[in-house]
Amino acid sequence: MRNKYAIVIICIVALVIIEKENNIILRVSDKLSQFRTLQMPETSSFVIIDDNSSYPDDIYSENVLGAREKGQKHILLMATTRSGSSFVGEFFNQQGADMFYLFEPLWHVEAMLSLGTNGTNSSTSPWVYRDVLKHLFLCDFSLLERFINPPPKDHVTPDLFRRESSVALCENQVCTPVIKGIFEKYHCRTRRCGPLNLTLASEVCQKKRNRVIKTVRVTQLDTLRSLLEDPQLDVRLIQLVRDPRATLASRIVAFPSKYQDWKSWAVNENVSVKEEEVKRLEGNCNNIRMSAELGLSLPKWLEKRYMLVRYEDIARDPMQKAAEMYNFTGIPFTPQTRDWILENTHSHSSGIFSTQKNSSEHVEKWRFKIPFKLAQFVQEICGPTMKLFGYRFVDNEQSLVNKSFSLLEEKKFHFS
Repeated sequence: MRNKYAIVIICIVALVIIEKENNIILRVSDKLSQFRTLQMPETSSFVIIDDNSSYPDDIYSENVLGAREKGQKHILLMATTRSGSSFVGEFFNQQGADMFYLFEPLWHVEAMLSLGTNGTNSSTSPWVYRDVLKHLFLCDFSLLERFINPPPKDHVTPDLFRRESSVALCENQVCTPVIKGIFEKYHCRTRRCGPLNLTLASEVCQKKRNRVIKTVRVTQLDTLRSLLEDPQLDVRLIQLVRDPRATLASRIVAFPSKYQDWKSWAVNENVSVKEEEVKRLEGNCNNIRMSAELGLSLPKWLEKRYMLVRYEDIARDPMQKAAEMYNFTGIPFTPQTRDWILENTHSHSSGIFSTQKNSSEHVEKWRFKIPFKLAQFVQEICGPTMKLFGYRFVDNEQSLVNKSFSLLEEKKFHFS
């Protein structure tokens, strides 16, 4: 009799789980269908997912018409995971009252699209990313809301990814009262605030002259062409790159469960890295290189809109490189930013995700953490990418750990 009850209970639990999963899948499918049928949020007529399409002339024209004449700047910091983008993003986040900075808003989009495609990226992802970026540069959060899980209620959410990493999203104007019983996952560090009201965030954004978005989810520069050509915006793109050996070493430390195969293979001859992992590494390096080759070729649509910078150069001389980036964007390099850089590039914090570090020392630490076998393998897979960016190869372990041997060629990347 007990066994019968147990079987019934198990069946009921299984049905509940299946029903929940079906609801999630249906919700994701609905979102993707909305894109395929070119439906937009209430504030506009359609969303573009065709890479050859252009944006309608009148979209949000009331808010952004004449943005260039008003001196508004829209900056996209494009990078890959563990390439120093969080640290470099702070150069802009700390700029002051005129800056609206967003940290990885596309995290929500990637999570939802991956959920709807069983962990693989949908072929529409690049165009969806582009359209979400367009809306965010226009201070419109309605499209992003479609991807936040659970969905915001009345445009209020306690779940915006890394809200605390944006100074603007923790200002008094967006700091709503704390609501009892509602826990904000990414709560502000400087003050205690309630869930984020995205309508208020939009209002604050519209008052800022400069808007910067940091993302590691855009992998191909050519998918952003219509965004950079958009006459309503003044988009400048900074591509941040890092030695792929250092990037992999950092990922192994930061995401040990994801990169366990690499770590095991490096110390055990009997363990192999899955072919899909090798292809992922190769694909990442190829995407970075092809985007850089396109950017450095300076086609007409990228004139005065593209800059390539190596993380290692920033780490060696953060103040100089920050000044160059600000000069490129046309945004004033404020004393507030200078003070932050001075204070946070001489810190001895050792946190994996910390943006406070002794940058000149930190940039070389990976050489003593990655086995030579692994460094050599990355050189084989990512050789063309390393050559383009001026990263020197090592032939033996002694060269790898010899700090007097620089792995960085002196190289200037020209941009207009």
